[in-house]
Amino acid sequence: MSLFVVTGAGRGIGLELCRQLRERGETVVAACRRAGSELASLGCEIVDGVDVTADASIARLVAALAGRRVDVLVNNAGILSRESLDDLDFERMRRQFEVNALAPLAVTRALLPNLGAGSKVAIITSRMGSIADNGSGGYYGYRMSKAAVNMAGASLARDLRDRGIAVLLLHPGMVATEMTGGSGIPVRESAANLIARFDSLGPGESGTFHHADGQPLPW
Repeated sequence: MSLFVVTGAGRGIGLELCRQLRERGETVVAACRRAGSELASLGCEIVDGVDVTADASIARLVAALAGRRVDVLVNNAGILSRESLDDLDFERMRRQFEVNALAPLAVTRALLPNLGAGSKVAIITSRMGSIADNGSGGYYGYRMSKAAVNMAGASLARDLRDRGIAVLLLHPGMVATEMTGGSGIPVRESAANLIARFDSLGPGESGTFHHADGQPLPW
């Protein structure tokens, strides 16, 4: 039995990851802003009121995990808005950077004492952060924030290599969640694919960018 920490666990992919990990008997610490009845029914250890952009919230998560080894940290919390060139709302864009790019780095750094040789840090990013794959433009804040977290993950992989900690950058697919307006593949399928990557990818793939189905992705 491994200990998984999942941020953004209150809904969408995070909630489904918690469900499937618990179904196979893993210990799950679910960090979220607000825990609903679905999450409460799964048998996870819930750390509620966690805003991953707030130092005090991250400190609460750190306190809940004091003295415990984390096998897999899943930085899943994220937000999306749809800025176009005609609608560059810079406040929304800054917020996406805070949640999507800076928060995974802050949470990972705060939990480093809990990570050791063989631990994995998974960052749920997006192929919309791929510069080479951008064929449609738009989504300025989301694309830029995901490109930034990809760079953060690549640096983390190098900084944590000597500690034996692998960093996995994973695109979940276009998933039918509230964030996407219900368009995409079923969330259960995406979560199952992500869990398969948590299991299969290790030090040899640290710092690389993969689709949840296992396909390597371009930067």
